[in-house]
Amino acid sequence: MQVDEKKVLNRLKRAEGQLRGVQKMVVTDKECLEVITQLTAVRSSIDRLIGMIVAENLKNCLEDPVANPQEQSEKIEQAIQMIMRK
Repeated sequence: MQVDEKKVLNRLKRAEGQLRGVQKMVVTDKECLEVITQLTAVRSSIDRLIGMIVAENLKNCLEDPVANPQEQSEKIEQAIQMIMRK
């Protein structure tokens, strides 16, 4: 992975904390809407992380092309597919 590992880990830890919070909400019988709101926040956080990783990898792919144009094209297509799945 070519992205800033510290940033990725910090975002993952934040999402992990959010999920632990959701678990506590379920255990303490919080309202459904509150739980869904927090789950949506977790999903948004993960989606941003995915976007950051894909964008950085795509940037690296374009800035430092590989010797084989076919391989380069495949890597770019993979990045595009990852973005589209989101």
